[in-house]
Amino acid sequence: MPVRRYAQLDVFSPRPGAGNPLAVVHDAAGMDEAAMQAFATWTNLSETIFFLPPTTAEADYRIRIFTPKMELPFAGHPSVGAAWAALDAGVARDRDGRLVQECAAGLLPVRIGRSGGQVRPSVRSPRAQPRTVEAPAWLHGERIWGAARGALAPALWNNGPDWWLLELADEAAVRGLVPDQAAIAALPGSGKLAVFAAAGPTGGAQLVVRAFAPGVGIAEDPATGSVNASIATLLHRHGRLPGVDGRYVASQGREIGRDARLELEVDADGEAWVGGQVHAVIRGTVDW
Repeated sequence: MPVRRYAQLDVFSPRPGAGNPLAVVHDAAGMDEAAMQAFATWTNLSETIFFLPPTTAEADYRIRIFTPKMELPFAGHPSVGAAWAALDAGVARDRDGRLVQECAAGLLPVRIGRSGGQVRPSVRSPRAQPRTVEAPAWLHGERIWGAARGALAPALWNNGPDWWLLELADEAAVRGLVPDQAAIAALPGSGKLAVFAAAGPTGGAQLVVRAFAPGVGIAEDPATGSVNASIATLLHRHGRLPGVDGRYVASQGREIGRDARLELEVDADGEAWVGGQVHAVIRGTVDW
């Protein structure tokens, strides 16, 4: 049985333990899809990535992304973690702070920032688009599980994964929300719901986000790059981006004992970028 390099990373984390864990399997050539899915199910982390040789000279590295239940074309925290892991393990070297990731969603540009000895990747998300799926009546109510709604209508958005996006009135409404997991699991098109609102003046973030995904077996995700990129695109379309010059920080995960910080940017072309800090927590090998 081949021995492969393995790591577990903490992504979007200002310190180890505050972000979203990611399992990383290097040297995955020779593993078939069934083996990858079985390993991702065994780790029971929200996502596991597998490094493979690129299929095009334009890419610096290639990954496949698996949840415990399925493969994903794109996900944010695996992509940010993959860029960090590729540099850390010597899989790739950036060119003037640039990399290109190959995944099932295609070729995604990556920017590499460096500050204080830390590598901070930022990945351009596939462009998010709203889907033409009607929201159930309860999502249109003035109050959702006792929390006041914001001004934007609920909508299903896709940038690889599908997420229902719902603005709430303020930070307190987001942080205090007690969701009905069964109702979310039954949402058409995804079984996933993200709620968000402008953050208060303290805390170092401009947006607060919570993401619930019982439809794929995750009651609440601690840090979700794809959904934050979709929210950034939604806010940009409505002229409501927080922060300065299209850049802001989102806070996620505090309600489940984490304290993730996601760095968002919508560039001049309307493309959403998501990035943040990454910490290696476990390094070793895996026999699979």
